[in-house]
Amino acid sequence: MLPIPEDDTPTGFLGLGTMGQAMALNLARAGVPLVVWNRTASRAEPLREAGAAVASEAAEVFRRCRTVFLMLADEAATDAVLARGTREFASRVAGRTLVVTGTNPPAYARALEAEVRAAGGAYVEAPVSGSRVPAENGELVAMLAGRGEDLARVRPSLAPLCKASFVCGTAAPQALLMKLAVNLFLITTVTGLAESFHFAARHGLDLGQFLDVLDAGPMASPVSRVKSPKLLARDFTAQATITDVLKNNRLIADAARTAGLASPLLDACHALYGETADGGFGREDMIAVLRALESRTEAEGRTEAEGRAASEAGAGSEAGAAPEAGAARETGTARGV
Repeated sequence: MLPIPEDDTPTGFLGLGTMGQAMALNLARAGVPLVVWNRTASRAEPLREAGAAVASEAAEVFRRCRTVFLMLADEAATDAVLARGTREFASRVAGRTLVVTGTNPPAYARALEAEVRAAGGAYVEAPVSGSRVPAENGELVAMLAGRGEDLARVRPSLAPLCKASFVCGTAAPQALLMKLAVNLFLITTVTGLAESFHFAARHGLDLGQFLDVLDAGPMASPVSRVKSPKLLARDFTAQATITDVLKNNRLIADAARTAGLASPLLDACHALYGETADGGFGREDMIAVLRALESRTEAEGRTEAEGRAASEAGAGSEAGAAPEAGAARETGTARGV
């Protein structure tokens, strides 16, 4: 078994994607000694430049650190870095505090927490609300679940990352469920913004003015103020990718089904984000759901045009057949005389 590091050891951080890299950089800039690792090594270079140590493998982080943040893509990535299902798992987690900041299925989080605690580790569930820009600015919102002593030990480390944190319970998946509820509102809000923009565009409105009216009204929010300029410029550079949003959408939908809940708005959004991803735009920002709306409008336009053409063709056939029928009647009458 790996020796348990002392309390004054560096903090570990595993997963340096869009969110993780920004979060780890804020810890480093706040003077927190860090040991970091990422599967794609180049993502760790900005951390090296900021003074963090870069581990050659995930196991090294557990050897050197007592508190380890995980911001990983999914359950498979989490299981891999923890060596879950192997003898190495207990060695990595015993005596450590895992701070799991990613968004995973609630049932998965519940099971992982139980295994970590059974192996002698501590588990803090800490999903965060916010995308790339809030992460870069240290303005995320953390939702926490865990034992009181574990939360007390971890919360100071969240200060450079978050503008607020909320204790949602004493065990997983209470924080994750709160995150999913928040994300349901976020997804439907951004989809509604994209659809209203599409409506305004197709009616020939001044789009800049439309966004100014929106910004001056009661519906304005930090989300609308970030996403509206991206819509206007058709800037689909990712802050939260379509793929990530679709993953969250699926998690929310699964949790809703498990609880026997109706989720009609979410289901409509799920279809739209799925269509956007299927169109090859999974790496673009979530506001690119506009593309699915545009595609549906174009498809409806084609259907209407085809319907009109078919109707006109049918009318033309009927008009051509009418004189022939009349002639036949006249012929028949003449023969009957």
